[in-house]
Amino acid sequence: MIIPRTLKLETDKVILRPLQQEDISFFARIANEASLWKYFTFLLNNSAELQRWVETALKERGEGKRIPFTIVDKANGDVCGSTSLGSISYYDKRIEIGWSWLGKHFQGTGINFHAKFCMLSYAFDVLNWERVEIKTDNLNERAKQGLRKIGAKEEGVLRSHMKMPFDRRRDSVYFSILKDEWPAIKNSIFKEITSFQYSE
Repeated sequence: MIIPRTLKLETDKVILRPLQQEDISFFARIANEASLWKYFTFLLNNSAELQRWVETALKERGEGKRIPFTIVDKANGDVCGSTSLGSISYYDKRIEIGWSWLGKHFQGTGINFHAKFCMLSYAFDVLNWERVEIKTDNLNERAKQGLRKIGAKEEGVLRSHMKMPFDRRRDSVYFSILKDEWPAIKNSIFKEITSFQYSE
């Protein structure tokens, strides 16, 4: 089963729809806080970097490397940020959740929780794949704690793994959830989310 570029995922709270070039204007309105990008590989409060980041996402979608989404709050239609499924290995039945960010106003509202559920549900319940991995900056304690809260297991640190703004080299810490772990996580941590649907 090839993951379609037109994939759309939703719960009763969020819609993850295909990212579009036109979303740049929405992103620009919620990306202007510098603190959002402390642990991000691009400084999306810079309009040129935001443009380049979106163009890269669309290019990688065209190459079949990544499925980038725009996250929409279902209640009011507000664009909240972006996330992606990537590092896709059909042979290994493995996929990564990443490239994720939310505007400051949408953090701590449950949007991210629902977005993660959408992608995990698609990977395990639709694709029936074996592994979902998520990496983050090893300095980003908030992100690491968030991943532990959704049941992801910490695996280890890849040293000097990624180039960051201001010539910093990032150590990345990997987390994962495996297929046989998902039912228990879904029925405990995510038990409050009762709706999930996808369209292609």
